[in-house]
Amino acid sequence: MKMIKNTLFSEKQAVIGPDSGYDNYIMAIESSCDETACAIVKNGREVIANVVASQIKTHAQFGGVIPEIAAREHLDSINIVIEEAFKQAKDNAGINPEDITAFAGTVGPGLVGCLLVGLNAAKTLALVYDKPFIGVNHLNAHLCGNYLDTDLKPPFMALLVSGGHTQIIDVKSYSEQQIIGETIDDAVGEAYDKVARLVGLPYPGGPKLDKMAQEGNPKAYILPKAKVDEFDFSFSGLKTAVLRLVKQLKAEYNTDELPENILKDVCASFQECVSSTLVKKVRKALDKTGYKQVVIAGGVAANSEIRKKIFALENDGFKVFAPPMKYCTDNAAMVASCAYFNTNTFDDINVEVFSRVK
Repeated sequence: MKMIKNTLFSEKQAVIGPDSGYDNYIMAIESSCDETACAIVKNGREVIANVVASQIKTHAQFGGVIPEIAAREHLDSINIVIEEAFKQAKDNAGINPEDITAFAGTVGPGLVGCLLVGLNAAKTLALVYDKPFIGVNHLNAHLCGNYLDTDLKPPFMALLVSGGHTQIIDVKSYSEQQIIGETIDDAVGEAYDKVARLVGLPYPGGPKLDKMAQEGNPKAYILPKAKVDEFDFSFSGLKTAVLRLVKQLKAEYNTDELPENILKDVCASFQECVSSTLVKKVRKALDKTGYKQVVIAGGVAANSEIRKKIFALENDGFKVFAPPMKYCTDNAAMVASCAYFNTNTFDDINVEVFSRVK
């Protein structure tokens, strides 16, 4: 990474982050999928402004996110969320646009058309206000959601669970991270959404499956756990097992739709299989490294059973961190925090988006 070309920095301003020696106010924009978000965060931890415009209602009729529609929705919302974030910052802390230390935007991974809307807005703000620009990795940002309103510091073990990724990450320092385990096929969020569709739940399926599972018997059906490498995951076989189970139950009850009590048991059994697999492998990683801190991050970190099992590790002496629900799903506050903690220098204004992890 290198210095943004359009800006002349004083020696003091050429450093950002915990070692800068002055307060940093970072405005960030997130638009990697179907949330248009803008936030301003002080020193990576104190949220001054946080605005999120959701597109769930728009995409619900299609049963999933349509990239072209999502990009147009971002175009309609981007100026609104920026203006509201500036207003909140002024009202909450007396912060004006000129007080912003740097502007940040998500560069990937994500939907390219969606990313371009937010990233170009962040770049434009950097140019207009003659401030540094920082490009942020969306996955790193999810981890940094745990720094908001907490005193968490590395090292720690992290479980990143989202619609597109499932990873166990050894966070050695603010800027040094190592993936030690990940899914070899479906991400956990993807598995939730696919199984939700299999059992007939509407979009967004993951949260609805979680709600049904809370009222079911997690031991009603024994579902298979994939045998893969020590810290890796596989959920495609589990998805197939649920499909076969549903077909079997429909035939048994001679119905096209499962009775609600049976549906709840299927959801609970699936959720038990997933959550126990995730936490078992996280515990093995903790034992191997000797870390006493563990965090969970990503949209699926909002899942009730996964959170419950992760926090149960506190009974064994571990300190557990999880973002508040509003920082689990995509938001810009986590992007601003990531720009503060993971950045030693600034990006060129010409940095490009990417759809997949490089």
